[in-house]
Amino acid sequence: MLEYVQGEGGVVALDKEYIDAVCEMCGQRDILVIADEVQTGAGRTGKVLAGEHYGRKADITTLAKGIAGGVPMGACLFGEKVENVLTPGTHGSTFGGNPIACAGGNAVFAKLNSEGFLDGVNEKAEYIRKRLAECSEVECVSGLGLMIGITLKTKNAPDVVKKALENGLLILTAKEKVRLLPPLNIDGKELERGMDILIDILED
Repeated sequence: MLEYVQGEGGVVALDKEYIDAVCEMCGQRDILVIADEVQTGAGRTGKVLAGEHYGRKADITTLAKGIAGGVPMGACLFGEKVENVLTPGTHGSTFGGNPIACAGGNAVFAKLNSEGFLDGVNEKAEYIRKRLAECSEVECVSGLGLMIGITLKTKNAPDVVKKALENGLLILTAKEKVRLLPPLNIDGKELERGMDILIDILED
């Protein structure tokens, strides 16, 4: 079981060579590959599933958080090897498949599949990375799409997050990094304003 991008672990995208080796080893030994895409799925990395960046489809993929736009929902996707393991009636859930959550999920995936939406996610990610590359306090940037980790040269990440909150910007930390997870549908003006606040704090 793996995350293509280690979220809480520092927003670290795994190397394609590593993913290839894991998948090949599991295939040789008839071991299932399970991808945890709770954070990386539903467009967060600029593709519907982060596994698409690696050209891999896991045997089982877990999804939640973003798939219903904030409405509590989770899903488990089954590949060909295990598609018939759970049949109707063999697994129950108190709130599973309820109409409100499913409506939220339908709305999210309609948006994700709409023309140009994921291109827009990647353009926003590129804009953020460009702004960060121009900032003297930034050591390096990690992650994929709009799942971004920032390693700083001299400043302390929790202090930056606290200062950002005081200035109306909500950001996070991951290990020693500043972590950015902006809404996928953030508009250009909001994104520019947020980056202005962050850059001002980093360069102060």
